[in-house]
Amino acid sequence: MNKRPLEGILVADFSRVLAGPLATMTLADLGARVIKVERPVTGDDTRHWGPPYSGTGTTYFDSVNRNKESVCLNLADPSDQELATELALRADVLVENFKPGGMDKLGLGYRGLSARNPGLVYASISGFGDLSGADLPGYDFIVQALGGLMSITGEAENSPTKAGVALVDVLTAKDTVIGILAALNARGSDGRGAHLKINLLSSLQGALANQAQAFLGAGQIPARMGNEHPSIVPYQLLNAADGPLAIACGNDSQFARLCQELGQPDLAADGRFATNADRVKHRGALIPLLESALANAPAAAWQQRLSVAGVPAGKVATIDQGLAYAESLGLQPTIDVRDDTGSVVGRQVRHPITWNPPFSARAEAPPRLGQNTTDVISWLSADLAASHANASESLDSRARK
Repeated sequence: MNKRPLEGILVADFSRVLAGPLATMTLADLGARVIKVERPVTGDDTRHWGPPYSGTGTTYFDSVNRNKESVCLNLADPSDQELATELALRADVLVENFKPGGMDKLGLGYRGLSARNPGLVYASISGFGDLSGADLPGYDFIVQALGGLMSITGEAENSPTKAGVALVDVLTAKDTVIGILAALNARGSDGRGAHLKINLLSSLQGALANQAQAFLGAGQIPARMGNEHPSIVPYQLLNAADGPLAIACGNDSQFARLCQELGQPDLAADGRFATNADRVKHRGALIPLLESALANAPAAAWQQRLSVAGVPAGKVATIDQGLAYAESLGLQPTIDVRDDTGSVVGRQVRHPITWNPPFSARAEAPPRLGQNTTDVISWLSADLAASHANASESLDSRARK
């Protein structure tokens, strides 16, 4: 097994809830040492976001906090502030999602820390940036509404709908990791860190891809189309005998194969449907014809038959079925996590990248609140004591001169 890619990197995690913790868990999965700083007694908000609960806490907290150490520090207390500062000065990476300006008030802002730790990569996550939107609360649900995602999600005749997971937080976490890895790479040439500013609104809009470009490039404002695609047909859910089936024909040859398997080969030659542009124009006429043919068999049977024919198709699965499908493909979607005694205490979705050659992946259960406080404070205190001793020795030396 190879060395873990981020082995030797120390991450000070001052974040909570989802975007920041998911980013730091990704770094931990890749081998970094992540020390999660939490409030005494209550800890991260998501420790209390249940049900559902697992054997180690809430499933929400568990999902983004494995492979970390937890230390409880009261950042309003001067002595704990000193310990937090020492941690930041030793860190390669610091991640925080306080309200903009909040870390400065605690003496943990980028400017002060970088003067003493020039190589520090400091990632600040906010909802709407640190300018005019600095005071706006950064909730995923609100960003989905304000950023435009909700306006294109859901059926046209129904209300706008949020994504089924806190998608903006997840996107922001991934952008944060990309920025951190790029900054660490750049640091290798000049030894300098960087201050990365990531906000949920920008991460969302950066992920709108073709939908945003439809407005910027053609002046078209996309609207809700349910499961239909604005530019490709058929690329949506179609009803089979027992329920919906996802079909995605990305080119004319796939559509021709679909028609052949449905027993309707003439549809591919019909002037209304011969090209994708034709199908988009005549969507309303085509879809009922396809669904009439699909009604002859259940969705699972069509999935198997169309997949063999090279037509992308899939039955709508629940999350447990989706994980089982990934397992059937040999993708090993989950890992067992273990507590500090080595006992298996749960199962989680693994880090999605498979490395070749492989490295020994960590699989430590999310930490109990304050689980590592004693050890981490002992380590930091020893450094502080040495620092204070050196400072005193320097003062004594100056006085003798």
